[in-house]
Amino acid sequence: MDLSHWIERHAAFTPEQTAIGFAGRGLTYADFAQRIERAASILAQLGVRRGDAVAFLGFNHPLSLVLLFACARLGSMLMPLNWRLAPPEHAWMLADCPPRALFVDEAFIDHASAFPRLRTTRLVALGAAPTDWLCWDELWAASPAVAARAGDEDSPLLLCYTSGTTGIPKGVVLTQRAIFWNAVNSAHLHDLTSADRVLTTLPLFHVGGLNIQTTPAFHAGASVVLHARFDPGATIDAIERERITLAVLVPAQLTVMMETPRWREADFSSLRMIVTGSTIVPEALVRKVGARGVPVVQVYGSTETCPIAGYVRVPDWERKAGSAGLPALHCELRVVDDEGRDLPPGGDGEILVRGASVMSGYWSAPEETRKALEQGWYRTGDIGHLDEEGYLHVLSRKTELIISGGENIYPAELENILLQDASIQEACVVGSPDERWGEVVVAVVVVKPGAQLSKADVMALFQGRLARYKHPREVHFVASLPRTALGKVQRNQVLKK
Repeated sequence: MDLSHWIERHAAFTPEQTAIGFAGRGLTYADFAQRIERAASILAQLGVRRGDAVAFLGFNHPLSLVLLFACARLGSMLMPLNWRLAPPEHAWMLADCPPRALFVDEAFIDHASAFPRLRTTRLVALGAAPTDWLCWDELWAASPAVAARAGDEDSPLLLCYTSGTTGIPKGVVLTQRAIFWNAVNSAHLHDLTSADRVLTTLPLFHVGGLNIQTTPAFHAGASVVLHARFDPGATIDAIERERITLAVLVPAQLTVMMETPRWREADFSSLRMIVTGSTIVPEALVRKVGARGVPVVQVYGSTETCPIAGYVRVPDWERKAGSAGLPALHCELRVVDDEGRDLPPGGDGEILVRGASVMSGYWSAPEETRKALEQGWYRTGDIGHLDEEGYLHVLSRKTELIISGGENIYPAELENILLQDASIQEACVVGSPDERWGEVVVAVVVVKPGAQLSKADVMALFQGRLARYKHPREVHFVASLPRTALGKVQRNQVLKK
């Protein structure tokens, strides 16, 4: 059975239930199921077979979700491309896994025209098509024959490329089985039901936007309100107008929303919770957002874990603010030392994840897969510890760890202190090479508009709160921090601004 079966069953049970709301229009589950079947037939006509990739380049759009489930039906893979990347970055990914078809939103036609042509790839334009491209509207009107099913739970369904900030990008392969069990974990995290109304503003090229709430909502028969891109005002409008019950909003989005004049007076009474993650989430942010009367829960995971691997549930959101939560319902978490031995509560080590939602491996990279997966355990590269109750606390990435004079320093520990200051809007702590100490700690700070802050003021924040060796040696003031599409700070770029 393939995942398009979800949509077909909901189309039978609740055909008039809205599956997707987009740009003021609604798509029912009956419409959604029909579009999936038709799209699968078009893909088959284009030569897409089991195991092939289908790429999509564009802002959030219902078609990308239709293509996802059409690929599930055929046993092929959707390859969503990060629209923020440059043409050479996309060209590398397309060469690494040449898709059978590449669908391009009208806004990115010129961008995609710069790609080197791949002999086996059909180019399909959403909108006006260049002369040597296919037009989606014309393909849709052609009424191709119904395609035979070829997908099953073991079929790879998603090929998501990591950002490549620490090396060349890697293609993470997620099977239909992984996405199903991720949906089950999500249902437990959210108490998700068909009555929920989910707001998706994160980009669907990332598993956070696609799999924390969006695909699980379709498993539950809920409704998804989809925005092409995040806008703080439009997000607040949607929460109020659409009576949204669930939303994933990363810290960068929440920070921007809190800076708008509408934040304090907006009607959030329909929201059951806000889920946040994708980076280390400061406890101060959780409590500040929660002060609006909406529970804020953190989810932990990565592209390789689909992403849900751990989470805090609503009853514990205040008590465990700042924690990344317990292992997901169908996941296991361990924290181990450099020898692979489990550490006791409070012991800092690498976080390992195992479960049915973990990736099957990296595309065409057996050696990288071998390094990442050991007896089913995914080595996250994250450093953290478990508390006495088994809740996970994430401190940093291994690659972000600062080693100064032989001592380990975790950036999040300092960043939490910085972000508690009323004058600081954003902060990042990184290591800078030093001949004597190996590395020294550098604090990079964005001051709130109208606030005044000196280097001495920043240094004073750590007095009596952290050991002296952890204190910053340098403080840099900048206008903004460089971030990825999901709001993660690009730490390798902060000292270049």
